[in-house]
Amino acid sequence: MEESVRAQIDTQLSHLDGLIRRGRQIRERLGTGASNPAVMAETRAWQEHCSATINQLSGGSKAHWLARSFSSAFLMRSADGRAAEGVPPDEIVKRLLDVLGQAVASLSGMSGSSPLGEAPSESQAASSDAGIRRRFEFVHNPELRPVVEQAYADSRRAIEQKEYDVALRTSCGVLEAIVTDALEHKGLKALASAGVPAGQISGWSFETRLAVAEKAGLIRGGCARLPMIARTYRDNAQGGENDLRVSESDARRTGQVLNVVIRDLDPGR
Repeated sequence: MEESVRAQIDTQLSHLDGLIRRGRQIRERLGTGASNPAVMAETRAWQEHCSATINQLSGGSKAHWLARSFSSAFLMRSADGRAAEGVPPDEIVKRLLDVLGQAVASLSGMSGSSPLGEAPSESQAASSDAGIRRRFEFVHNPELRPVVEQAYADSRRAIEQKEYDVALRTSCGVLEAIVTDALEHKGLKALASAGVPAGQISGWSFETRLAVAEKAGLIRGGCARLPMIARTYRDNAQGGENDLRVSESDARRTGQVLNVVIRDLDPGR
């Protein structure tokens, strides 16, 4: 995939994350003030932004699976399956969040350009928000694969549970593990041209491993978006669990960087 396309996908993922965060906040407000005119106005504005985003991602085609999913979110089905009116506002928001999650899942697994292609499978759609396992067949060490698969699922689940420090630490752990695996498979001799430091790979800092992997062409420049708090996650961990204060934005951006690196190491996905 060309770097420009990757950048576009990352931008779209970041925008979708913002819409999802705002939608969750609106849904919470609807739970306590559904009749509040200000809340309803905010809900309508958010829905319009969702509509514009879905239209862009679906290439303006109302027949696209994503556009159809968006339209269906506003319909209530009767017992015989026919469309009916009267979907509660908070239910519409919930459904639209599900549609946005499907868009994230599809974008995260893309190897081509926009607009989105086929709809993600049920497990792929769930993995974007609920932490369903992502496969790590590209990891060379077979004993490491189930470990990072479980850790990746845990990181997504932590995001959903708003445990942002856990999500960031876990995403960083997966990132470090898969990059280290790629470096070790390449070997110190082959990495010499990338200006490797002295000592074994296991002794390098997290930052050094990312830098060498990029210089060696194993990964691209996606790690430039990694928050500073993520780059120093190991140092912070040594200071104690309560010393790390992680925002939702930092946790989500770290997860996005991890997905970019996964695509770099497994270009055939």
